[in-house]
Amino acid sequence: MNLKAFLTVAFALVASVAVAQQPGFNYDESKVPSYELPELLRFRDGEPVRTAADWTNRRRAEIVALFEQHVYGTSPQRPSELHFELLESDNNALSGKARRKQVAVYFSADKSGPRMELLLYLPAGTTDAVPLFLAPNFSGNHTIHSDPAIHLSKSWMRDGGTGIVDHRATEKSRGASASRWAVDKILERGYGLATVYYGDIDPDFDDGFKNGVHPLDPPDGPADWGSVAAWAWGLSRALDYLETDSDVDHEQVALMGHSRLGKAALWAGARDERFAIVVSNDSGCGGAALSRRRFGETVQRINTSFPHWFNDNFVGYNGNEDELPVDQHMLLALVAPRPLYVASAQEDQWADPNGEFLSAMHAGNVYELLGEKGLGVDKQPPVEEPVMHTVGYHVRKGKHDVTEYDWLRYLDFADLHWRRPPDNSLGR
Repeated sequence: MNLKAFLTVAFALVASVAVAQQPGFNYDESKVPSYELPELLRFRDGEPVRTAADWTNRRRAEIVALFEQHVYGTSPQRPSELHFELLESDNNALSGKARRKQVAVYFSADKSGPRMELLLYLPAGTTDAVPLFLAPNFSGNHTIHSDPAIHLSKSWMRDGGTGIVDHRATEKSRGASASRWAVDKILERGYGLATVYYGDIDPDFDDGFKNGVHPLDPPDGPADWGSVAAWAWGLSRALDYLETDSDVDHEQVALMGHSRLGKAALWAGARDERFAIVVSNDSGCGGAALSRRRFGETVQRINTSFPHWFNDNFVGYNGNEDELPVDQHMLLALVAPRPLYVASAQEDQWADPNGEFLSAMHAGNVYELLGEKGLGVDKQPPVEEPVMHTVGYHVRKGKHDVTEYDWLRYLDFADLHWRRPPDNSLGR
């Protein structure tokens, strides 16, 4: 690895940990500049969007194309040679609590080429296909639980910022991120969990897109896919597998992502309407937070720190957010009419919790057009008082993280929409 790549990785690792309030950025709500959001319900030619058919048949596609062109980039279709291999299974995993599967997802006919490994836990003792949460992880499948049977990742690994490059998984890292994965709670509630290591899809450093899946469709223009789009593309390929697994109810797959993987989850959920529920956890700039607020992390900062995440056109909006033809409420609206949940953390001002809430609130206009109730409130709710309708939101105590509190709310939200009529009995 050359010096430039080394320094890029080093900075990215440090920045990924230092997501709390940073000096030199605005954290004062009174200093948020005045802004005008692009209109969700108006076509590019100025005509209003009047009906659900107008949205479904035309406006939705306009917005997807704008995000492809100006933010995330265009991605390839499903590879024709995509195929899967069951590597390991155990019907008595986790001391009898779960059935475990480990599946290789090959992105081409060449098994030595790019691939990712999918880890699944399903509740033991079930005979029916089960609903499932799909969530990418940051440090390898083996880090989500201490289960000694989980395969150690063979990809380049993050290690929380204490190491820099060429770090490889060891037994010491097994279960290292278990606090972010409420595996037992998920299984107890009757849901499955599937996860993939995001580095299997695309390594999280600026290598000129020479590794991961990008060589399958090399970027050669300013609107081509960056890493966020690649991770999102990989999540759709995971769903391709889940559709083939008779133990999984593939019509009830909820997609959840945290931080930069929350950005990827939102883009995947926006583009791929097979995901039945989409959940963003602390996704911030380029995720759920409104860019025009310039609160906490900004477009310029994210493009400077992580030049590989978005397409090259996005750089043109550094310090120039008002010229963006989109903002993130439009991304959230692309999930409609499917259930959407956005979560923030009180101390994670870098991710702009209020900007995430406002984005979810404004997306509600599309939900209402499509006959669904949006967020249902116009002010950010108090800490740990969730709102759950077709759009859900909470802000919890604490910092940038995924906690058991978050997972319990996501399970409640799935129960609300999948296991009883959505009578809006949860939240306010």
